[in-house]
Amino acid sequence: MLLSEQDQFLSYNGEVLVFQLSKPKHAEEADDKTVNLCVARMVFSRDTKLFVQKSSGIFSMCASHSKIEIICCSCTTDSRTGIILPCILMKKKKRNNVKYFLLLLHSSNQFEPSFYFKLDYELKEDIRLFAGPSVLWRHANKLFYISSSTCVVQSAPVQLSSVVWTGEIVGEGTVVLGIRTACLPETEDADGFSVSDRAIWGSEFFGYAIQTQKMLSGTCFMPHAYSRAVSSVYICKSERLKKQLQISLIAITHKKQLIWFQNGVPKGVCELPYEKPCSVKPAVTSSNDLLFVVSFASGNSCVVQRRDSLQVASKWQKVKCVLVDDFIGSGREQLLLLFKDDSNTDVLSTFKITDLGEVNYASGINYKHDVPAAEGLQENGLLTVRALETRLQAGWTSVRELQQHLGLQKRVILESCRALIDLVEERTHILPNSKEEGLVSLWDEVENPPRSLSKEASLASEVPEHFTEELWQRVVGDNLVVGVKLTESFYLSLSDVSLSLVMDQDFSSISPIIECQSKIIKLNKAFSALAVSSSQIEPPPKKMRLDLHSKNDLKKEFPKRSSRIQLDGAKTVTAVTSLSPLLAFHHVCCVVLLHARKQSHQNDSLQLSKKITVLCGKILLSLEDISNGRYSVNMLRDNSYCTGSTEDILAVLAVSVRFSFQIVSCDCTLTPVSSWLLGEMECTPFKECQDNIFCHKAGNVHGTIFNWTLKNPFEGVLTVFCRNLTVLFQCLHSLTRVLPPSCSVKLLRSGSKGVLTEQLALALEKEMLTLKNSLFLKETKAENSLTWESESGKKINNAPLASLLDTEEGVQQFRKKLQKEREESVQSMNQTMNGALYQKIALKIAEAQLSSDMIVWRLA
Repeated sequence: MLLSEQDQFLSYNGEVLVFQLSKPKHAEEADDKTVNLCVARMVFSRDTKLFVQKSSGIFSMCASHSKIEIICCSCTTDSRTGIILPCILMKKKKRNNVKYFLLLLHSSNQFEPSFYFKLDYELKEDIRLFAGPSVLWRHANKLFYISSSTCVVQSAPVQLSSVVWTGEIVGEGTVVLGIRTACLPETEDADGFSVSDRAIWGSEFFGYAIQTQKMLSGTCFMPHAYSRAVSSVYICKSERLKKQLQISLIAITHKKQLIWFQNGVPKGVCELPYEKPCSVKPAVTSSNDLLFVVSFASGNSCVVQRRDSLQVASKWQKVKCVLVDDFIGSGREQLLLLFKDDSNTDVLSTFKITDLGEVNYASGINYKHDVPAAEGLQENGLLTVRALETRLQAGWTSVRELQQHLGLQKRVILESCRALIDLVEERTHILPNSKEEGLVSLWDEVENPPRSLSKEASLASEVPEHFTEELWQRVVGDNLVVGVKLTESFYLSLSDVSLSLVMDQDFSSISPIIECQSKIIKLNKAFSALAVSSSQIEPPPKKMRLDLHSKNDLKKEFPKRSSRIQLDGAKTVTAVTSLSPLLAFHHVCCVVLLHARKQSHQNDSLQLSKKITVLCGKILLSLEDISNGRYSVNMLRDNSYCTGSTEDILAVLAVSVRFSFQIVSCDCTLTPVSSWLLGEMECTPFKECQDNIFCHKAGNVHGTIFNWTLKNPFEGVLTVFCRNLTVLFQCLHSLTRVLPPSCSVKLLRSGSKGVLTEQLALALEKEMLTLKNSLFLKETKAENSLTWESESGKKINNAPLASLLDTEEGVQQFRKKLQKEREESVQSMNQTMNGALYQKIALKIAEAQLSSDMIVWRLA
């Protein structure tokens, strides 16, 4: 298909429509009376990377003594169906009479005449096609239009010098944006700036709604100062917010500028590379970039990209036409540039398809031979990049939501820590407003200050004035150990005791709560040391642990249980935390808080408990003190004894893990164990508790504490307090080399088998008694709630059975008594139980079963 100068190009649904005027080829029709309007539908082939003709159509017109031309073409909405169709405006000139007619092109390539009109002049200025289809033009500074619904030329009551845009605006229909000579009012109105602006420049913008014949203020589009420079406009977005028209548009000026306006205010400007810009159109590419294609009167074109700012992304010369559509079927728009080429007159012979990104096709390249790897590469790459971009955006959204959640969580933790510090120091803490924190309150906020500390004060009054004997701190390796020695009377009334460390300084970037591990350590003259921590191995839970009450009543029943040691002799509570994070602050002041449950006895022997928090004091820590060894543990030898203080011993026990092993020898005595401890391990006993010894041997085992107890010459229990499992394995490896081969070494979970068996028997007995007492308590409650009275209110006489059955009256009395007993029996079977009583009974049973299950697990 050969190309001529008057050919028109139009993009429609990814196709390129080429409209041409031609004469018939047959000789008999070559009488200059017929002219054909031909259309060729061209599509881009992914195989050949060239445009090929998909289909074609012809519309014949009588041209006797007339000249037919194509004025313009565009895609407009057919008001009958609402479908967007290609529309072509044709001109037939015969002497002084000019006839214009409009054609619609359907998908079957059939042309449909829409309407025609005659004028005594030719259309030359600001010709636009819009929905209907309709035609709008300017002549002699007047605005005229005609639509398919009226087929009558109408004139708008406005004078204008140019039309810069025609299109649809929300709520207004088809609107014409034009420029006219300023019409100044006689009296100054509220829009004083607009009036002065129009007076200075002598021209103004205005909008005219064709359907409603209403004038729109031009200030919502652009300031009137630009009215003498703007040549073309494209409105990107229009909407109404609170009855106010919001407009976003792009304008090009005669001064080589492209300006972005938002609600009448310039937001960005870009210098254009060529003179005389004449039109601008948008394009949305695969990377969601908004491009503006600017065409110039010289035949050049450029693309302006809007990201952070407006900037020229690319430019081309000798461009015949620029079309915007999805030519390759990727779901996004591309630019089709048709270049002027005098050497080749074929349709779409010289072109370029690009989106300034992944898509780049150009004519003159043999993709099959010159670039063998490019077959399908661009399409696959485009789809892959688009999927990766989508995943990246979704991931970035998730990261931002997570950052917001972490920030909110951090603020809540910091505020909780401040409230805790104020609570233990008896200061009134004022909570921040939930709206200021970006939170939603779960209860109604009141203007009154937060609840007073009366409850905490009453709780603190129940605590003895002198409940701590000593507060100390030690450094063991990379650990800080803080210990609180409690008075014995105070400790016996507590359970679930632990310590927490809170930094006294206000650090906004970190949490003031220091992560630590609490242990309860008992140290008496016999040095039966027991360390209990939250990380101690426990059996898998079988029942829900009820923490409403303590379990000390069960512990009192079993004097041989190891937990008895905790109740009777454990007087020191320690907290162990990592030292190096604290030294990063050089100087640290920490508040030491003790958390426990306060026991209170009731008549039914159940012990209720409530949580308390007690301020034990503050500790100071500095890098200088650590460097000088002020808080170091000193375990020295003095005349075959270890001279470590009680605090030093407790600090080592706090950072150590306890393991007990039962050693049994059937053939010989266990004297090699003592020789191994005092000889190879270089251990020395403590002065106050000589059964326990401290290892001075150099290496990893240094600092390990041993306790060797002989039950008889052939059986004993070795307890090891070591820093980690590596040290334990080294000690056991050294021990097995000195023990006889017949010796057996068994790890003990808690106590010996004989003691645990006795405890299990007691626990099972306690469980049976608890069940029995619970049932008996229910029967007693039921019997006390019944009344043994007859209907008349008198008690039935318990006469002998034989005397009752002798007479008829006695039989009736016996029958009544039997019926009454039956009713009372049924009533006792249906007796309900109070909720509080049922809770107490269930708690007793659960605690008894939990104790027996724990002992069974230890025996397993």
